[in-house]
Amino acid sequence: MSKAADLKGRVLIIAGSDSGGGAGIQADIKAVTMLGGYAMTAITAITAQNTLGVHGVWPVAPDAVQRQMAACLTDIGADAIKTGMLGTAALVETVAETLDDRAREVPRIVDPVMVATSGDALVDEKAVSAIASLMLPGAALVTPNAPEAEVLTGKAVDGINGQRRAAEALLERGAKGALVKGGHIPGQIVVDVLQTETGECIFESERIDTSSTHGTGCTLASACAALLAQGQSMPDVVEAARLYLYEAIKQAPGLGQGHGPVAHNWKLLDQES
Repeated sequence: MSKAADLKGRVLIIAGSDSGGGAGIQADIKAVTMLGGYAMTAITAITAQNTLGVHGVWPVAPDAVQRQMAACLTDIGADAIKTGMLGTAALVETVAETLDDRAREVPRIVDPVMVATSGDALVDEKAVSAIASLMLPGAALVTPNAPEAEVLTGKAVDGINGQRRAAEALLERGAKGALVKGGHIPGQIVVDVLQTETGECIFESERIDTSSTHGTGCTLASACAALLAQGQSMPDVVEAARLYLYEAIKQAPGLGQGHGPVAHNWKLLDQES
């Protein structure tokens, strides 16, 4: 048997490109690679972006996204799929249909990217509705922050009880797991709520006082995808992904004049030191 036949950790990432390298496809590839996975991509949009904001977005045609996905899935295959920026309803429909046709049994991590860290909108209203109706059902895990969870569920998310209500609503919409993140909720302790079909886990970590938070959502979701692709259980996946992200924020290099990127390569930096 070949080594390829034994390989676990193949992750197909379907998301937008961030020219500044801190979020999107660039962050996804870094996180998956640093956690031992093999990253493939289907790019959904090109952005002119840096730590100060999004200065332009050029969507990729749905047919081109479909062909990228098919090329990867029919040859290399995937152990997990991570979706990020899906800017239009037409694109969401294409992605959902392609996954249904070619990767029905592959677990999906759905990061419902709606707004960049800078505050710039990345999807339109029809796309949000399409994500809720087409991407959530059957997802192994959906990873909204508090504002995204409010949009998807209509529930107020301003504390742990709101996070729980939103997570329950996401499971009712068909997701198998929901991680409602608390980074946008004020407080010295960041609380994330994970609910799955088998129960609930609460994760807590001390808030780091930093402006280097660009791409944290992308990074966490891709870390989860890399670990899930290697066969870990969902609570272990989330715990390990959060620890990876926490250290990446803690060791952020301080690049740029706005919301800087995290240190995706912190493990290599630790080895060097």
